[in-house]
Amino acid sequence: MPVQIGRPDWWDDATAHLSRDPLIGGIVKKFDGEGLSGRGELFQTLVRSIVGQQISVKAADAVHGRLEEMSGGKITREELGALPLDALLSCGLSRQKSQYILGIANDETPLLPDDYEELDDESLIRHLVKFKGIGPWTAEMMLIFSLMRPDVLSLGDLGVVKGIRMLDPQAQSKSEMQAVAEAWRPYRSAACWFLWRSLDPVPVEY
Repeated sequence: MPVQIGRPDWWDDATAHLSRDPLIGGIVKKFDGEGLSGRGELFQTLVRSIVGQQISVKAADAVHGRLEEMSGGKITREELGALPLDALLSCGLSRQKSQYILGIANDETPLLPDDYEELDDESLIRHLVKFKGIGPWTAEMMLIFSLMRPDVLSLGDLGVVKGIRMLDPQAQSKSEMQAVAEAWRPYRSAACWFLWRSLDPVPVEY
């Protein structure tokens, strides 16, 4: 299912807004010219998100590269769904992740409802988590990296949590972190990206 490719059209507005913030502004200016970039395929973002759960960006890239090679150069539901479980395991995926990916690949239910553009973020997340293997974090990554929703704050992501606490050590609880991020509305997706970028030498992509 094709969605947005490349830099979202709201990115320049987001960086202008965030660069004025006393907490995150320095990070935004440090990585000026870099930014979120969509790959154009929702299923590919989903697979990268499942692959990337609880492992480093570098390790996830390596596993994803092997998956891509195994599926003929392009990750699609059809290509991955036709592979046996052992093929996914040989790429470095855990059995559970492999089963999740194969289950979704072979599920004929569309990943997005026809009216998805009219749905708010929470409604979309509720729809996506109905698929076994898609939890709230994975759904949030799909909204940020594929659907290019501008205002997703992923407090289930350890990097985002670490980044916020790095900027404000007093922000320990979820409500305190939400309060810090209020100033970043309506571009909290961009804020998440800059927090990740500040923590990892490899830009995060899903």
